[in-house]
Amino acid sequence: MSAVDNILDRTFGLSAKGVTASSEIRAGITTFLTMAYILFVNPSMLALTGIPFEDALFATAIAAFVGCIVMGLWANLPFALAPGMGLNAYFTFAVVGTVWDEGDGMLGEKVVNVVLPDGNGGTFEAVWHMGAWEVALLAVFLEGLLFLVLSLPQVGARTAMINAIPKDLKIATGAGIGSFLAIIGLREIGVVYPDAATLVNIGPHETWGLDHGALIGLLGLVLITVLMARGIKGAMIWGIMGASVWGWIFEAYDPYNDPTGYGGAGWNCPPGAQGVDPTAPNYSDCMYSSAPDPGSIVSMPTLPEETLFAVFSSETLSAVSDNMDIFLLVLIAFFFVDVFDTAGTLYSVGRQAGYVDADDQLMNSDEAFMSDAAATIVGALAGTSTTTTYIESGAGVEEGGKTGLVAVTVGILMLSGLFLSDLFQAIPTYAGACALVIIGALMMKSVVDINWNDNEMVLPAFLTIVLMPFTYSIADGIAWGVITYVAIKVGTQKTDELNPVMWTIAILMTMFYLGPGNETTFEWLFGLVF
Repeated sequence: MSAVDNILDRTFGLSAKGVTASSEIRAGITTFLTMAYILFVNPSMLALTGIPFEDALFATAIAAFVGCIVMGLWANLPFALAPGMGLNAYFTFAVVGTVWDEGDGMLGEKVVNVVLPDGNGGTFEAVWHMGAWEVALLAVFLEGLLFLVLSLPQVGARTAMINAIPKDLKIATGAGIGSFLAIIGLREIGVVYPDAATLVNIGPHETWGLDHGALIGLLGLVLITVLMARGIKGAMIWGIMGASVWGWIFEAYDPYNDPTGYGGAGWNCPPGAQGVDPTAPNYSDCMYSSAPDPGSIVSMPTLPEETLFAVFSSETLSAVSDNMDIFLLVLIAFFFVDVFDTAGTLYSVGRQAGYVDADDQLMNSDEAFMSDAAATIVGALAGTSTTTTYIESGAGVEEGGKTGLVAVTVGILMLSGLFLSDLFQAIPTYAGACALVIIGALMMKSVVDINWNDNEMVLPAFLTIVLMPFTYSIADGIAWGVITYVAIKVGTQKTDELNPVMWTIAILMTMFYLGPGNETTFEWLFGLVF
């Protein structure tokens, strides 16, 4: 045994687990291939908020690297971490978002004057009101800090908190996030688009051809599914790259990023998206309607120019004080999803790896949860949404991975993304969106585990699932699921089944939605105090 093997054996206990360094590294490569898509999907999504693509890529890679290294060296578990799908969509489309009129209901406000097509060959002037991504990052940072504190063994609140939420509501939350991701993905591929009469309609399929992004995206979905069904490692990334190459060769039309596509309804290019100048005066300066070829494959990484430690700016803190009620709701939503997504993933993959005992206790659970929280904190400081443990870690476990060396391997490989910025930016929207639809479909599988025979749970679970895509908000789905659950328990005189955590969440959520006059209770109370 070489000196390196000796060090790895002592650090990770390889011999005790009956594995070798080479087998663990192989398992780590397997896990990386199943989740490498996040290196281009996450920055592409966050870029829609105005965060520079390069900054978001740096933050994504660094958050994943730190999370995996800490998980591997401290918890010695084969679990990989990266910015989570679902929460990045909530961050982008609900917390920051883009609206055409006054920015009521957003965290902070950025105003940009733009010139848009009117659908009749002319243009009109409009004002874009966007939420401040810096404030959203602060919510992620504080959520991670709160998660870290509650995960400390000395506090001991994590287990009680996780057990306080009914199992069916936790399952419904995951399924709802899946449906949320799916509709975003279908919209970005160009299969569905907004319609004034029916709310949502299918795209003009009569125009779909081999050089149309919608058809290429659908074929990408089929390719990924076939590869997954055949057990091919890295099916997601192979499918996305296949769709991208097709688009580059045929210079395919991208319906999502074309200002004239679908009668003007296909344009989704907020100022700052994908490195565009935020002050661009005309839509023609904004984006492309076909997939650009990558200028190069490898590029040198740079430190973030705008996102690094942006959460601590005076403008960010001022925006929080002006929108405290909304900020608290967003913070609760980030925290709720992060905690239960992490718990579900850790225990699911932990059982698969044999690290959960008969009492349903996960080995090194304190270290695992704190590793997750620490990665979220680092990611927020660098410029990305919530970092969480990936269910794709199960691929490495299936390959025989048993120790933290698997996670360390994934973390090191994640750094490779820092050198591929040019390639990742050239991936068409319809290709990257394939990941959203596939992941959404996989997350929806969990609905079969909900007890639909319990009439008291049917409405809360259903609202949790359907309101997330219909309102484009994870927070709204969670809120109304909890509110209706508590209301039904009160109506059936079963308040003894409600714990303090559920009462607290329901009251806080109700205060956000209801209040005197045109104010929420939060706004009214803050007005009295401040």
